[in-house]
Amino acid sequence: SDDTPIGKTDEDNQEIETWGKIPEFDFPVQDHVALGKKLDLIDLEKGAKTAGFRGYYLKNAAAKLHFAVLFYAWQKIIEAGFTPMVPPTILREFALIGSGHFPFGKEDVYQIANPSRLASGEKSEGPEYLAGTAEPSLLAYFANTTLEEKDLPIMVAGWTPCYRSEAGSYGKDTQGIYRIHEFSKVEQVVLCQADNKISDSWLEKMKDISTGILQDFELPYRVVKVCTGDMGAGKRKMYDIETWMPSRKSYGETHSDSNLSDWQARRLNIFYRNKKGEKILVHALNNTVLASPRILIALLENNQQEDGSVVIPKVLRSLVGLDKITP
Repeated sequence: SDDTPIGKTDEDNQEIETWGKIPEFDFPVQDHVALGKKLDLIDLEKGAKTAGFRGYYLKNAAAKLHFAVLFYAWQKIIEAGFTPMVPPTILREFALIGSGHFPFGKEDVYQIANPSRLASGEKSEGPEYLAGTAEPSLLAYFANTTLEEKDLPIMVAGWTPCYRSEAGSYGKDTQGIYRIHEFSKVEQVVLCQADNKISDSWLEKMKDISTGILQDFELPYRVVKVCTGDMGAGKRKMYDIETWMPSRKSYGETHSDSNLSDWQARRLNIFYRNKKGEKILVHALNNTVLASPRILIALLENNQQEDGSVVIPKVLRSLVGLDKITP
């Protein structure tokens, strides 16, 4: 888009919005790894033994908090008018080519060594992969279809496990649960008319749903407009939402909000018929509503107390069944 910053790396991204007060602690700040150990919430040693590098177990209040944040996001996205879906996470190649994850991000996708068999007992046609997000699965639902303009926008949300090899992130964020091989995420996808004003307005609306949830959790965050070199293939305009993480002394990326114009629709043959009867490619957008356990880093670290306890945000207390996590 015209207002996308020109740049090469995330250092060229442009901060456009901040919210919340960054906490000041008058005691030594503990990171989520230390808090997780002391409060018996996260077991990285056993996780690594069971699952290998970047493996983890969430336990006790962390397990409750994990499902609480996801369910809270799920409720919010349904309230916003999105159709809830539990889409498949074992995908054929066309879905990942269609979304643009192939060929551009193929190294980060797990391929299944023994693909499923057909009813006849024969092997499935072609390779199968584990999805790193619900986005390709939600988009593939509409592949090779022509929608009616009166039915737009199509608004769908998926809650799925996500799998990423993180091959392209070797050596980055090796401690804790910031960068891991499996996590859960609520994702939103919008298909709308082929009009940049309309699709860009959806980009803003989707961002506001995510930032609204962070405000409900009372977590400080910032929004950055992503530059051309950091955006990835096919994207017209993109925001990252980054949440404050005290142990990093910086914001950490927790959400990604993208307008891909008609790029994915072209790859998947998703059209709509306008009032004149013409077939036009839709515009497609996607955004993280919430991903966990990464968001737990911000929740645990920002809400830590001098006595070693962690206060649960008010809106999550009824879902977690606790006001505070104590040693």
